[in-house]
Amino acid sequence: MHLIVGLGNPGREYEGTRHNAGFLVVDELRRRAGLPDFKEKFSGVWTRGDAFGRPVALLKPMTFMNLSGDSVQLAAAFLKVPPSDIIVIHDELDLAWKDVRVKVGGGHAGHNGLRSMIQRLGTPEFIRVRVGIGKPAAGFGGDTADWVLSSFNAMERAEWPDVEARALAAVQTVLESGPAAAMVAANTREKPKK
Repeated sequence: MHLIVGLGNPGREYEGTRHNAGFLVVDELRRRAGLPDFKEKFSGVWTRGDAFGRPVALLKPMTFMNLSGDSVQLAAAFLKVPPSDIIVIHDELDLAWKDVRVKVGGGHAGHNGLRSMIQRLGTPEFIRVRVGIGKPAAGFGGDTADWVLSSFNAMERAEWPDVEARALAAVQTVLESGPAAAMVAANTREKPKK
């Protein structure tokens, strides 16, 4: 079984914000896979079933981003899922908007949700599906925290279904073929046509 974690913040005021990209993707995965509604457990909400023909549990920590690892550790321990079988979907400032990349291990790059997971799991060796939100746009009146907690603009909302589809395709490849294959598929840039 894989534990698929979407990172975000609970509460209506955070819905539709860049920092909640992980929540949005996991919600769509639950919908597409026809899994049962989320139920409260593990300081979060979770559900389980089959997605892409593989057994999965989906988790959205409700601890707020900075304590995401508390929820993930509880779920992983209960379900007996090792870190190597945890897939976390999260927003990524260091990737351009619409880019989706897959990575195993590494640092947290200042992402407090990843930092908390690394601390609580005792290892960075879990699978990440990184959803690019880009750096603050020129003229944005605020700091990085304001940017990640701001809502998608109209253009981003229109393009979100494509971004979400790429993230779900990355998850599907991890489940069906493993993280190495998913990295090749997601991280290979298309060469411009001549």
